[in-house]
Amino acid sequence: MLASTSSNFEFTFATKENLPIHDLVAVTEFFNQHSVDVCINCAAYTAVDKAETEQDIALQINAKAVGNLASICKQFGSMFIHFSTDYVFNGEGSTPYVETDATDPVNFYGETKLLGEQAALQNNGDAMVIRTSWVYSSYGKNFVKTMLRLMAERPAIGVVNDQWGCPTYAADLAKAVLHIIQSHAPIAGIYHYCNKGVINWHEFASAIAALSNSSCTVNPIHSASYPTPAKRPSYSALDCTKIEQTFQLNIPMWKDSLLQCLHEIQA
Repeated sequence: MLASTSSNFEFTFATKENLPIHDLVAVTEFFNQHSVDVCINCAAYTAVDKAETEQDIALQINAKAVGNLASICKQFGSMFIHFSTDYVFNGEGSTPYVETDATDPVNFYGETKLLGEQAALQNNGDAMVIRTSWVYSSYGKNFVKTMLRLMAERPAIGVVNDQWGCPTYAADLAKAVLHIIQSHAPIAGIYHYCNKGVINWHEFASAIAALSNSSCTVNPIHSASYPTPAKRPSYSALDCTKIEQTFQLNIPMWKDSLLQCLHEIQA
């Protein structure tokens, strides 16, 4: 949708079938065949719980492949933008994390994403790493669409209320990236981007119910009542001051963006 309305850009979308980013030879050949001004790496292994047992593939996609892309972009003179996660932090903080705060992942997924950040910046000093969090969209599988499905199927659901963070509407993030590219400003380094406002998952689910006019009851539960193979940080809110000020961005409030996404889904 966003790509079709961005007339200043010509997009080439690559799938894992036609561009296996863990294969350095395949990536090199792709860049030889296409004129790539900007490479935006949206590929990631995001199954947080499965990453605890599928460590090889998580490491391959989230770390090794990122290093490949960063190196090739440097070789071909292409801008490289890579997405990382709030899960690089341990969640023991109580104020939104800034880019210079110490990283300390509490699960293997977070470890692989941190290694990916390091590979990007080590292999390409001009690379941009954008940490984001709680990403959702009207497309694909995500928390918002899962909640809508469960709320349609059940009279009541339970959602944890002791994990805090910031939702990110993928469309807002995409618009921000396009704005950054058009700014022609130096991009190197790590930045945080998410919608404004710090909430917990229960508050997010309750807002989804209210804004979608669902009659489903959303009950708060503690994480201990919903054990998962991978530990989650209890607080992973991100401070976005750096990216806002550097690129003059106007980041929307989380509830405004949620409403926009729900309208998109319902349409």
